[in-house]
Amino acid sequence: MLDTLRGQSPQAQQAAGYADTLREILQQPATWRDTFGLLQGTVAQRVLARALDPRPPHVVLTGSGSSMYIGQCLAPLLQAGLGVSVQAIDAGSLLTHWRSVLPPGPGLLISLARSGDSPESAGVVNTLLAEAPQWRHLVITCNAQGKLATQYRDEPRLAALVLDERTNDRSLVMTSSFTNLVLGGLGLLHAAPAALTADGVETAAANVQRIFDAHADAIATLAQRDMRSAVYLGSGAAFGAAREGALKMLEMTGGQVVTLSETFLGLRHGPMSFVHPHTLVVAMLSADPAVRRYECDLLRELSRKQLGLAKLVVGPDIPEDVLDADDVAIDLASAASNADVSAALAGVVVAQLLAFFRCLHLGGKPDTPSEGVLTRVVEDFALHGAAP
Repeated sequence: MLDTLRGQSPQAQQAAGYADTLREILQQPATWRDTFGLLQGTVAQRVLARALDPRPPHVVLTGSGSSMYIGQCLAPLLQAGLGVSVQAIDAGSLLTHWRSVLPPGPGLLISLARSGDSPESAGVVNTLLAEAPQWRHLVITCNAQGKLATQYRDEPRLAALVLDERTNDRSLVMTSSFTNLVLGGLGLLHAAPAALTADGVETAAANVQRIFDAHADAIATLAQRDMRSAVYLGSGAAFGAAREGALKMLEMTGGQVVTLSETFLGLRHGPMSFVHPHTLVVAMLSADPAVRRYECDLLRELSRKQLGLAKLVVGPDIPEDVLDADDVAIDLASAASNADVSAALAGVVVAQLLAFFRCLHLGGKPDTPSEGVLTRVVEDFALHGAAP
C-alpha cells in the first residue's frame, strides 16, 4: 500500500490530503542524518555548550502536546547522561503554576517547539525571564522564523538551536519534527559517554528504512481491522514515544479511535480494563534486556487473558511466545550505541504509519485531520498571570 500511495502524482497526493504527512514520515532517516551532522557543527556545539555552562543543578524540558512528549522521551536519557536532575513539565502547567512546579533555581529550561509560535511557548519564557531570573533558557525549534527563535536574540540568558527547515512539518500532525527534536535535545550529551553517535543514528535510520520497505503493508493491514481503541505501551524514554503514538492516532482519526498510553507495569493497575476485543495493543519494547523481561511478561499476560484485538510489537529480540496468530512483530536490529534512542524512534515511526493508514481507511485526510477543530499552530488565546 505504501508503494501505491507514494507512486501517485503530487497532484493526486495533494487531492487525497496526504502529500505532506507521507513525505514527512518517509524523510525521517535522511533528516536524522542531517540533524546529527548539524549537531557536530561549530554553531550547534557553541549553542549547546553555552546552555550547559555552568552545569545547571536542574534541567526542565517543556512544550505542549507532542513537544511535551519529546521532553518525556529525553528526560531519562539526559538525566543519565548529564548526571543532574532532569524532568519534563508541560508548558501549560508552567504558565499557570510555575511557582509550585518549577524546581528551586538556578536551572536550565529547554523549550521544545516545531513552530515556536504557540501561545504557551513565548508566554512561559517571558514569565520566567521576568519572575525567575536565575533560570537560563535553551530553545530547540524547527522554525527559524518563529517567536522563540527570533524575539530573544538580545537576551543573554537564552540560546537557540534551529534545526533544518525540512523538519518544520507542514502537516498538521508532527512527525519528522518530533523525532528530529528528540535528536536535537540529545545534542546536549555531546561530551558525555552516552553521546549520540554516528553508528547509533545510522542504526536507527536503517531500522526505520527497513520498516518502510518490509513492514508497511502489515501495518496498513492491521490499521484496516475493526479497531475502535488502541493502547500504547512504553517504558523509560519509550513512554514519551507511547504518549506520542496515542496522540497521533487520536489526532489523525479525529477521535474515532480512542487511545490510552501507559507503562507496561502501570497497565495492570486499572488501565488493563481499557483493553477490549476491539482494542489494538501497541507495545514499544525496551532495548534493555532486564526491562524487556518485565514488558514481555505483561504481553504474555494479555495473551493468557485473551485481551485485545491484536498486538503490534516493536523492538529488538522479540520472543515468539509473546505473539499470537493475529499479532504483528517488527524486530529491530540491536544498536551497539544509543540503543534506547533507536528503539524509541522506531516505535514512534511505527505509530505514525499506523495512524496514517487508519486515517486513510476511515476516509480522512492525514494532512488536515479534525478540520475545523485542530490547527497546525494552536490559536492565540489570552494569557493571564500565573497562580500565586
